[in-house]
Amino acid sequence: MTGLPAAARRVAVDIAEGTGAACGTFGELLQGVLPDGTAFLATLPISLGSRARFRFDPNGPLHVYPAHKTKSLTLARAMLDAHGGGGGTLLLDSDLLVGKGLASSSADLVATARGVGTVLGLDTSPAAVEDWLRPVEPTDGVMHPGVVVFEHRAVRLRARLGVLPPVTVVAVDEGGHLDTVAHNRRPHPVPPGLRHEYARLVDDLARAVRGADLSAVGAVSTRSAVLNQRRLPKRNLDAMTAIADRVGAPGVVCTHSGTMLGLLLDTTADGHRERLAAARAACSELPGTLSVYRSAAAEAPETR
Repeated sequence: MTGLPAAARRVAVDIAEGTGAACGTFGELLQGVLPDGTAFLATLPISLGSRARFRFDPNGPLHVYPAHKTKSLTLARAMLDAHGGGGGTLLLDSDLLVGKGLASSSADLVATARGVGTVLGLDTSPAAVEDWLRPVEPTDGVMHPGVVVFEHRAVRLRARLGVLPPVTVVAVDEGGHLDTVAHNRRPHPVPPGLRHEYARLVDDLARAVRGADLSAVGAVSTRSAVLNQRRLPKRNLDAMTAIADRVGAPGVVCTHSGTMLGLLLDTTADGHRERLAAARAACSELPGTLSVYRSAAAEAPETR
């Protein structure tokens, strides 16, 4: 290669580029600890997410932009080492607020795994992405489409529940930022009776998702938000539950390790537009920042 003209050398190293994407999740429909001690969560995928673009340079260093996305840099380095070395440029772009419980870090990592893996010809199936992410940090199950029960500390799928009908979440951010990894490392004893309740709630949620029963889904997510008050309380929970009753929402949902609380609304129900307007108006009276999220489509984002 040293004898090639400069233009030819650029062509020789500028050989491969690919992209990957991953959705975020509005907190969790359910999160807790099972009788066997397994920490778990159940995802609520949303349409917003992260995108990664990777350009491979077999002879160059590895850079990531924005530079503070160091976890994605660590992951890309590990994938390049598994491929045999090299470097390149990794560009990340995300719609997700950081430190709010929307799985922003997990979405970045899954998008990175898909983008880098596609370029390098590595396995980027959901199970393989779990393997890539496990050494980096605990993560949400956003590498799997639909609603899943996920063991976030072990980075392992526990169960696929299926797909919810389209939902809208009217959310209030109570402010601040939370380090999810640090939060999950703090000890939080869960008594046996409560662990058995979480197991029952998993069964209830599985039946509700299979039956496309948003009222039953909302009952589970509301109960989970109430149980989470002992660990990370949301000051708007009582008011939000009252609003749900007034506007006819199936329930509330929270970011269990974040700062947000939301109303679940059935996007396809008769009167949704009026119900959404009423929910927005009522939630705008609460302390915090109002926003609206839509659930994600069932399909996993494509890579190319």
